[in-house]
Amino acid sequence: MKTLGTHNYYVYILTNKIKTVLYTGVTNDLEKRLYWHQNPEATDKRSFTFKYKCFFLVYFEHFTEIDLAISREKQIKGWIRSKKDNLINKFNPTWRFLNDEIK
Repeated sequence: MKTLGTHNYYVYILTNKIKTVLYTGVTNDLEKRLYWHQNPEATDKRSFTFKYKCFFLVYFEHFTEIDLAISREKQIKGWIRSKKDNLINKFNPTWRFLNDEIK
């Protein structure tokens, strides 16, 4: 997923196994960040994603400027659940877990 010569930032949405909880984040290395979310021994046990078992990637956007990525993350975090659901549905209609596709 890395593009040479550019900066890479990702806004992403994770969910739990039964898709009842959403977590929105931003990172410069999506593959590494997913690892941290998926491995409890490497995760802060007090974190939201650990507490609610949000390890499953269902949505992401790529940016080359951090300011735009942070702004988008804040925008999505401010949305109500139904608006986030609609965003995910357009990108990933079956809510398939995309973790293994990020390499």
